[in-house]
Amino acid sequence: MPSSRIETWRTAIRESPLGPRLAIALWALWAFTVWNVVFDRVLVLAGRQYVYAAAMSARSANVYLKIDDWMRPAAVRGLWLASLAGGGILLVGLVLVRVATRGRRRSTSTESPRRS
Repeated sequence: MPSSRIETWRTAIRESPLGPRLAIALWALWAFTVWNVVFDRVLVLAGRQYVYAAAMSARSANVYLKIDDWMRPAAVRGLWLASLAGGGILLVGLVLVRVATRGRRRSTSTESPRRS
């Protein structure tokens, strides 16, 4: 794709009223993806820790650990960590889109900033 086409496309999106909506949608998609990755990672690590602890406990003391005792706290911790990460990304994105569109609204005004 030639660079002039890319520039034309970028300019069209920046100047259209759908530009901020597209930006917000992309930030929300990124926040949702990060939320899922963080939540999944916390649960996977808790599952691995449980398997290791259960194997060691069964070998040494013949005591069997319950998975529920490990995974419920991990799910709560994962929910909090994922919500903080995803919410932080979404908040930063909304603020940045707001800052970016504020300057655009001022520059398109037909009224002169200096009134005599």
